[in-house]
Amino acid sequence: MLNVFDATSPIARAPAARLTSVLCIGLFPAWAFAVFNAPIDSFQGVIQKILYIHPPLAFGAYLGFICTALFGALYLWKREPRFDHWALSAAEVGVLLCTLMLLTGPIWGKGTWGRWWTWDLRLTLTLLLYFVYVSYLLLRAFSEGSERAARFAALYGILGLVVVPLNRFAIELSGGRALHPANLNPGDDQLGAGMTSPFVLGVLLVFACFAWLLVRRYELCRLREAVLLQEAESEREDAWAT
Repeated sequence: MLNVFDATSPIARAPAARLTSVLCIGLFPAWAFAVFNAPIDSFQGVIQKILYIHPPLAFGAYLGFICTALFGALYLWKREPRFDHWALSAAEVGVLLCTLMLLTGPIWGKGTWGRWWTWDLRLTLTLLLYFVYVSYLLLRAFSEGSERAARFAALYGILGLVVVPLNRFAIELSGGRALHPANLNPGDDQLGAGMTSPFVLGVLLVFACFAWLLVRRYELCRLREAVLLQEAESEREDAWAT
């Protein structure tokens, strides 16, 4: 049986996997140190430090869903399975980061708003975005190996991308009636003194983790495909032998 954790396996030897793992290992202590030394917000208190991971997780989820659409479009154009594998991998990583975003958000909300959840436009669209791509994964799970399903999933992933800008600009679309705070970006002047560095490091860390997970998941797709081809070849040889 193929051991994907073996140091000699294609996954462990992949240069991209090694590079992204080094980035994650290097960025994590720098981010943790910056968060620990960041000033405590005078109004929200220590719970405000979720800022340094919650929005970066959102950016990572957006990146995953954008990549899903991009690779889906490439698959429809080129009809090459590798693009389908990349699209599936990006969707899975995007859903993982979106799940973490949905878990950290209510913790922050409880500490600042006094409630775990509210049907604010941003939160509602985030939940919609989550279910759109969970549905994508369910579609792939129940139709594995079908080229027709892969084409449909690619189209679905492209159309699902519409929810991303709606979610990103929900604050503006609500006309100032949203409970969710305004959007933040790296280097944004809304961040107080000493808060920019941990926020930027958080974004870089999440992107590095996204890249590492994406590469690892893609390599698993390749290994699975290789195993299935090997099993099919063995079955043909057995059939000829009998």
